[in-house]
Amino acid sequence: MKITLLCALGMSTSLLVEKMKKAATEKEIEVKIEAHSVDYLEDHLKTADVILLGPQIRYKKNELFRKAEAANVPIGIIDMRAYGTINGDKVLEQAMELMK
Repeated sequence: MKITLLCALGMSTSLLVEKMKKAATEKEIEVKIEAHSVDYLEDHLKTADVILLGPQIRYKKNELFRKAEAANVPIGIIDMRAYGTINGDKVLEQAMELMK
């Protein structure tokens, strides 16, 4: 499974990606997790199994959700508290829920 996190520049979610990878390893979940700029959404719609948006780009929700739904890719906005506390466990759980 591939989880893609999108934010303004793809940098603010880097620490969160590492925490999510650690949580996945602890839970023995095989997953690839990456962070990128939202500017490359179309590229990631071709390869991601699920996309999570950083809370700071939620203002683009309508446009991004429409594109993801057209590509049949589950999408959500990262829980603001989990994002702020860099809770990789909770964000990984959110991604897994979207996959169901």
